Amino acid sequence: MSWCGVSLFGIWPPHPTLSPVCVGGEGLKSRHSRNMTMTTIETIAESRCFGGIQGFYRHASAACNGPMRFAVFRPAQAERERVPVLYYFSGLTCTEENFTVKAGAQRVAAELGLMLVVPDTSPRNTGIPGEADEEYFGAGAGMYLDATQAPWSRYFQMYTYVTAELPALIGAHFAADMQRESVFGHSMGGHGALTVALKHPTRYRSVSALAPICAPTQAQWTQQAFERYLGADREAWKPYDACELLAQGAQFPGTILVDQGDMDPMIGGLRPDLLTDACARAGQALNLRMRRGYNHNYFFIASFVEEHLRHHAAALAAK
Repeated sequence: MSWCGVSLFGIWPPHPTLSPVCVGGEGLKSRHSRNMTMTTIETIAESRCFGGIQGFYRHASAACNGPMRFAVFRPAQAERERVPVLYYFSGLTCTEENFTVKAGAQRVAAELGLMLVVPDTSPRNTGIPGEADEEYFGAGAGMYLDATQAPWSRYFQMYTYVTAELPALIGAHFAADMQRESVFGHSMGGHGALTVALKHPTRYRSVSALAPICAPTQAQWTQQAFERYLGADREAWKPYDACELLAQGAQFPGTILVDQGDMDPMIGGLRPDLLTDACARAGQALNLRMRRGYNHNYFFIASFVEEHLRHHAAALAAK
């Protein structure tokens, strides 16, 4: 089963002539760089969209030891000032294209003056045998963690990528106000959004999720991926599980917003009930809304993405 729908490759030429957005200098870093050197960002495609620019880009990633792609929507406000950044983490099998093309978020982001940043969900074409053979592991299934087990550890450093390297690039190459960041995501990406926000509670102004994997250490299909990425010691899995982080004392200062469809065929593995219990025990504010009749797909995401953008814009409004 596909979590994100068919591939959208083909909306631009597969091998375009690339041009740099901006050349970063040696030592050009933001507060998220962690000593990572800036690289040139290559433009794959840019289009006018609701008065702003929707772009698709590629760069050489130090964290993931190879090329990574991402999408950025720059609202018109970014032509005259730095604007807040909202990261979207996608689900299993997705690329940076799915949300960008299907969710319809740009209209509201343009109104609210939000920069949308959408990374790919994993490294690709690493040369690891069988890397793209499975739906829940490998290409398209980076789980937003830093792998420690060979051969995956050489490339699959998605936690470092989305929390350090990519924000450093955004801050260096785009008109982004890196003092105002928020994060949300869907499914596997909802898991990623929850865990990075709980680990960095003073960095992100707000966090939300659509049908997130709430307890990946307890779902069979994510357990298998965690063991192959992180090893058999389940203590090493806990830093990448929102429910475990809450049990260990992590707190987010705002309300966590979650939407979940009650007709979602994945709900037995997503376990919003465990997130509800973990938040109640930890005293964490949670607004979990069960949506009658909704599934796990982009019709669900498109139905509620505006509410999520407005939730984040309210948190990001103060400079």
